[in-house]
Amino acid sequence: MGIKLIVEQALQDGYLTPAMEAEVGRICDAAAELSVEEYTALDKLMGALLTGEVVAVPRKQFINVMEELVLSEAITRVAEIEQTSDSSLDVGDIAAYALNRLPPLYATTEEGANYQRQRAREELQELIRQQVSEAIARYLDRPQFYPERQAISAKSDSNVATQLSSLLKDYAPSYESQTN
Repeated sequence: MGIKLIVEQALQDGYLTPAMEAEVGRICDAAAELSVEEYTALDKLMGALLTGEVVAVPRKQFINVMEELVLSEAITRVAEIEQTSDSSLDVGDIAAYALNRLPPLYATTEEGANYQRQRAREELQELIRQQVSEAIARYLDRPQFYPERQAISAKSDSNVATQLSSLLKDYAPSYESQTN
């Protein structure tokens, strides 16, 4: 996935996941020179991070690889449905429903996460698709009650400067110690 697509996804979702952040970093590190479109996309992303339009999801000491696999499948399926119908679906509700019916796949290292991803693709991809499909069907068939229902708020710091500082520390961890 290129920088432009990652930025579009982050703007659409309202958050920048650690995986998206890492991919942008890999692209920037590997490229001898970025295109004007890529610089424009990065500028748009930085502006969105500064205004709070996009929130950088903090890195964890461990991850449940199943979350990213289910979220990816749910986003793909929801986008397909929303393009061909008037339905508006909540990716969070759909992912939570599916995740509650799937085994967790935790990892604490990148190697472990890659192993879990590969294992899930080989052994669980069809089960993931089935659970996301069932979640979508349930979501579309749900009654419209409890209008006062509110999403769980993120417990991350909403201070934009703190989020930006955290993001920059991930990419340049020794910068501040070099400038002192």
